[in-house]
Amino acid sequence: MADPSYDAARHYDRVTRAWGLLLGDDLHYGLFATGTETLAEATRALTDRMVRAAAIEPDVEVLDVGCGTGTPACVLTRDHGARVTGITTSPVGVEAATARAVAAGVGGLARFEVRDGTDNGYPDASFDRVWVLESSHLMRARGRLIAECARVLRPGGVLALCDIVLRRPLSFSDVRRLREPLTLLRHVFGDAHMEPLGRYAELAEEHGLVVDGLTDLTAATRPTFARWRDNARRHGDEVVALLGEAGWARFVDSCTVLEGLWDDGTLGYGLLAAHRGAREGHGPGDGRPDGS
Repeated sequence: MADPSYDAARHYDRVTRAWGLLLGDDLHYGLFATGTETLAEATRALTDRMVRAAAIEPDVEVLDVGCGTGTPACVLTRDHGARVTGITTSPVGVEAATARAVAAGVGGLARFEVRDGTDNGYPDASFDRVWVLESSHLMRARGRLIAECARVLRPGGVLALCDIVLRRPLSFSDVRRLREPLTLLRHVFGDAHMEPLGRYAELAEEHGLVVDGLTDLTAATRPTFARWRDNARRHGDEVVALLGEAGWARFVDSCTVLEGLWDDGTLGYGLLAAHRGAREGHGPGDGRPDGS
């Protein structure tokens, strides 16, 4: 059950600066082909996989739901010519993303606003693409999130979503056994609630989208945790100054917990691509996560 005292925006306002040191500028998992890549190389690889899944093209209008501090939005604008509106519930995130876009010279193509992904307030059919990168697990009203993503898509528009997912049902004994590890993850990463990747597909179809592909990226994301742990050690003094000794220690411990949950098949990582209506001019596999 969700904690009514938990405030997601306040949590992310508090941890954003530290996460830039711990998770890297992209603030998301990496996709490792060999396991030897740097974290920056791997996070860019994940962004590129999402770009293909979303069929990002010049001049498409993208809604970036849970935009973090704006690094993926800058990639979409600078490298692919898209126009991006990023939303987050964190004012600190909006400020950081806006500054990043200006510094990257794409301030005219990327803008950021404080809005809720489960009730975004934009008109129907106002975007060509909806991009949801590692934010959905923090929105417990998952059905409302997908409904909003579908509502704002234009005919032919594409939804690309990737996130941490539940890979097997949890029994009552599992829940009891994992109570402390899950509490630790909540302290570090926020009030997350994972769903199976198939559940995202069901919700997309319920809201009128056609699912193009589901891809399990669990193995390819596994090395992320070692890179995060290395960052915690490298930037220990700075992180302690921001989060305190206990916050630093909890983050390091959370990397070990996540490795265990990946290895025992409890949690993993997945990518969904879906579209509204027919996408003329796209052949089989174009823009689909398992066709790249």
